[in-house]
Amino acid sequence: MDKQIRHESRALKIKAFEESTAAQKNNQIFGLPFSVKESELVIIPVPWEVTVSFRPGTANGPRAIRDASYQVDLYDPITPDAWKYGFSMQSIDKRIQAKAHYLRAIAADCIDHQEQGCSSEDPKLVHMQQEVNQGSNWLNNLLYEKSLMCLNEEKIVGVVGGDHSVPLGLMQALAQHHGSYGILHIDAHFDQRDAFEGFEFSHASIMRNASRIDAIEKIVHVGIRDYCREEAYFVAHSPKRFKTFTDKTMAFTQFTGETTSWADQCHQIIACLPSRVYISFDIDGLDPSLCPHTGTPVPGGLSFQQARFLLWQVLRSGKKIIGFDLCEVAPASNNKTSWASDWDANVGARILYHLCSLTVTSMLGAYPDQKNI
Repeated sequence: MDKQIRHESRALKIKAFEESTAAQKNNQIFGLPFSVKESELVIIPVPWEVTVSFRPGTANGPRAIRDASYQVDLYDPITPDAWKYGFSMQSIDKRIQAKAHYLRAIAADCIDHQEQGCSSEDPKLVHMQQEVNQGSNWLNNLLYEKSLMCLNEEKIVGVVGGDHSVPLGLMQALAQHHGSYGILHIDAHFDQRDAFEGFEFSHASIMRNASRIDAIEKIVHVGIRDYCREEAYFVAHSPKRFKTFTDKTMAFTQFTGETTSWADQCHQIIACLPSRVYISFDIDGLDPSLCPHTGTPVPGGLSFQQARFLLWQVLRSGKKIIGFDLCEVAPASNNKTSWASDWDANVGARILYHLCSLTVTSMLGAYPDQKNI
């Protein structure tokens, strides 16, 4: 379906759609009436947490976010009609679920062996690590193919994880499709470890793997507050490739009056980015009160409005937001009917809606008034 046909098909549905009524759960994500084919922005769900090293649950993120999305009001005065371009989420790929379930048991066994003091050269351990690495590479290739297919259909692509290892295939596809770009990385962690716990594609290594993509010219880390010496050294010795705004430094500059406002800090962050920007948003970059069940929560972090303002400033800067991922959202593992168990997904769904709205506006412009359709 080409862009003109997509536009005409959506226009008919927009006229019949009641924006302010309760969302119908048989509709797409956020209660929108558009199919994947009709939408300009497609979300690929990746329920994968094979290498998670603290606590599981992020594999349930995509489904939980979609369930919570029906409570998100569509009107946003910053991008009031962006939803009319069409946002949709692909069905969860059962191949990914099956492979992730199988490999997670192997990875957990690997981690347990290492925590018990097993030698890194133990043949059994090495074999298990190799199997996990091969499976993770399979996922990267699959997501690359899925992403490139959407990009070749002139769609905008976002990924919802799962743990933070998952978006590498999308990053690779964007490099082929768009050429050079930079990453705005919001996270509590650098994710710059090399083959963490023997896993080449660990959730703790996504930015190290991203840095191996030649087209990614800059990675700007924001909110970092938990990292190892190896990561600090690696980032500090590549100042042209990486720029870091740690949570501590951002707070201290405000405490001392060196920087008087969050707007000033956002300006400094955005000034480090090239003209094309990919947003990699790990939910643990937020204050953990907003994501208490995420895999590796850390005290500190951005408030919801700080994150929203930063994303809005990227749009206002005129830089092109070419894609995004949202990872590490995990619903509570118990009391599934309680309000508290839905909180992470509730926050995640709203972050996702802002990412979708700002990205599609950045790429396609403000949506024309419905009278002019």
